[in-house]
Amino acid sequence: MSVLVGLVRHGAHDDLGTWLSGRTRDIALNAAGRDQTAALARRLAGRGIATVCTSPRRRTVETAAILGQGLGLTPEPQPAWDEVDFGAWSGARFADLEDDPAWRHWNAARATAPTPGGETMAAAADRALAHLHRLAERGGGGPVLCVSHCDVIRGVVARVLGLGLDNILRFEIGPASVSWVLSHGQGTAQVLTLNGTE
Repeated sequence: MSVLVGLVRHGAHDDLGTWLSGRTRDIALNAAGRDQTAALARRLAGRGIATVCTSPRRRTVETAAILGQGLGLTPEPQPAWDEVDFGAWSGARFADLEDDPAWRHWNAARATAPTPGGETMAAAADRALAHLHRLAERGGGGPVLCVSHCDVIRGVVARVLGLGLDNILRFEIGPASVSWVLSHGQGTAQVLTLNGTE
């Protein structure tokens, strides 16, 4: 059984690009993020979306709620799509992290570099990818939206494409974008589109 899965990044918020929100900051969408997400819901109407699942972070829960309202669905929390646990870096300003050699190493070697007291990129990508494959094995229903975070989506896309995790900064996953993946279960999937915002 195969299932079409839309990997949706949460909408924009005021700290986007300035702070590493991670799991510690209770970040709400801003007006632009709410508008982006409402526009996405309108684009997805009529596509037969059967389920919306979401990371437990406020910014993803709000994104999923807007999508769910537009699609007539109640979002389901799914911890497999949670943000990467960045450990001690969570809540830090990106400008402050630039001087940290461990941060520079992390961005150059995502496949092997650890976060300080958090999880590896591989662990984050693999937990989300496992859920994506479980959706296919469960079967039935229709397309599923999984609302998550930039690096988690990048990690899943990289795994599906057979790219090393060191390469995830080579493609963008914008706010309120959707990347479509066709999961066949049993560890196989295809990326159909990437970073769709229109």
